[in-house]
Amino acid sequence: MQKSPRSRAGGATELAESAWVMVLFCVACGAAAGALLPLLARLLLALPWAPLEGPAELLTSVPEPALTLGTIAVGVLGGLLLGFTAVHESLSVRVTDTHVTLTIRDSAQEFTREEISVFFRDGKQLVLLAPDGFELAREPCGLNWQRLADALTAHGHTWAGQDPHRAEFRRWVPGTPGLPPGADALLRARGQARRGDNHAEEARELRGELLRLGVVVRDEEGRQYWRVVRGVGG
Repeated sequence: MQKSPRSRAGGATELAESAWVMVLFCVACGAAAGALLPLLARLLLALPWAPLEGPAELLTSVPEPALTLGTIAVGVLGGLLLGFTAVHESLSVRVTDTHVTLTIRDSAQEFTREEISVFFRDGKQLVLLAPDGFELAREPCGLNWQRLADALTAHGHTWAGQDPHRAEFRRWVPGTPGLPPGADALLRARGQARRGDNHAEEARELRGELLRLGVVVRDEEGRQYWRVVRGVGG
């Protein structure tokens, strides 16, 4: 679901996922789920005991073909909503010799070449670091990683195979020594936020608060790891 990198006047390269492909894929999945729903309801009712028996009986009381057509229509609408949400949450990257712009959730972040030391991949996230090791940006990325790396290096930016500061990270546990004042409480709150519903935005905000204290945090298998950027924060 990738668009090919596009070069425009001025030597810019833009990379983005195809909005149409994303939406059509979600619509197709929604339609397929809707078509299977009546069959699943009948299979549930055929069991000696089944969860959601009441809703299944109500669903199958609708005559065909209205039942299947209706569930497909609902699935298509759900797929459209999911597809537009996915497009809204997808990352696009514009690269020039002097600037890099990240656009996601209708918000753009622009960085000059001098502000950026290195780009690298951390799981499914794109990370930008400053020369002092400060984390400038960390965004979920569905782009083709090789195309992204090629575009960045073609414009003279540095791409690393992994975080050059990876060895500096320590696993966080409550009361960990060496953290700036207030960071332990923020990490505790972030750990709780990540286990709750609709956690992503709150965890993102708490990451920003930690960065203001000079603490870079990364996640691995449900655990938080941290390092301190010297000379940043209090």
